[in-house]
Amino acid sequence: MTLVNTWLLLLITMSMTFYCSSSRALGGDPLVPGMFVFGDSLVDNGNNNFLNSIAKSNYIPYGIDFNGVPTGRFCNGKTMVDMLGEMLGLPYIPAYADPTTAGAKILGGVNYASAAAGILEETGQHYGERYSLNQQVLNFEGTLYQLRTQMSARNLTQCLAKSIAVMVFGSNDYINNYLLPSLYPTSHKYNPVEFANLLLNHYTRQILALYNVGLRKFLLAGIGPLGCIPNQLATGEAPPGSCVSYANEILEKFNVGLRSVVNQLNSNHTGAIFVYGNTYGAMVDILNNATAYGFYVIDRGCCGLGRNQAQMTCLPLSIPCPNRNQFIFWDAFHPTQAVNTILSQRAFSGPPSDCYPINIQQMAQI
Repeated sequence: MTLVNTWLLLLITMSMTFYCSSSRALGGDPLVPGMFVFGDSLVDNGNNNFLNSIAKSNYIPYGIDFNGVPTGRFCNGKTMVDMLGEMLGLPYIPAYADPTTAGAKILGGVNYASAAAGILEETGQHYGERYSLNQQVLNFEGTLYQLRTQMSARNLTQCLAKSIAVMVFGSNDYINNYLLPSLYPTSHKYNPVEFANLLLNHYTRQILALYNVGLRKFLLAGIGPLGCIPNQLATGEAPPGSCVSYANEILEKFNVGLRSVVNQLNSNHTGAIFVYGNTYGAMVDILNNATAYGFYVIDRGCCGLGRNQAQMTCLPLSIPCPNRNQFIFWDAFHPTQAVNTILSQRAFSGPPSDCYPINIQQMAQI
């Protein structure tokens, strides 16, 4: 090999290593090499656009505050992971199902989240195709195969160990499974404690599968107060001004269990860090102190039809509310960009009551 070819090979190797360790983002070097996102519609950034599903948001007014372009995000603007990525110094994480998500584009991470997806394989099946938790883990393993062709095994190991995995699951297992007894038998087979344990057992197995292939930093988001979302309020099962208490009570079993899982995983896996995101606590704080945060509408969607603007979700070409920053909920299920801003900030730099045992900023420094 000539001296010129040797230097060329060295430069290529250094370039790949540098990209993995910095994923060049506007405004300077990022705090982590990448972010891998697993979850449901709260963090889906366009995967369902490419699936045979009725759970899609690839039309206006979705994205009205995302440069006026619908991307498949279930929000008027940015999701929580978009903002976390910005705070970490990363570019927008590409959707796994997008055919252009390949080559150097995957070096800063990939988003596998899918609307209607759950921890259980059958969750959300009435919406059509979706990437369940199991499938998202398999999709990640496909990404690993591609990454192995772009960097050495050592560099890949280091890249994965320093990257952050964000996991947002569980909501659909309740609102699109357990709380739909006419479509799913789970509420007849399991009491709330048994169902929470079922979910946590499945979830833990897949978290460990991701750990076993190299990921070491995990944010595991708890479930928010589903009894307070417009979809549940529209059932009429709660007095005016109140949330559906049963929905909130049963998912509490899952959240308490997930926090315990985090403690157990941290005890048993030295060299890794697992963090519990207290989504429930943060959302209850926002709901209870809405005006202090600048919100004046807490019980209905900005876009939708029927009771609480939630009996029919945001349809194509619907006219949304003009004062979106004053609404907590964008549609029947999802928060506005304004709420996502608060949730991401609390996850990034909040105290242990928001993000336990450490926050994302601290995790990035490890």
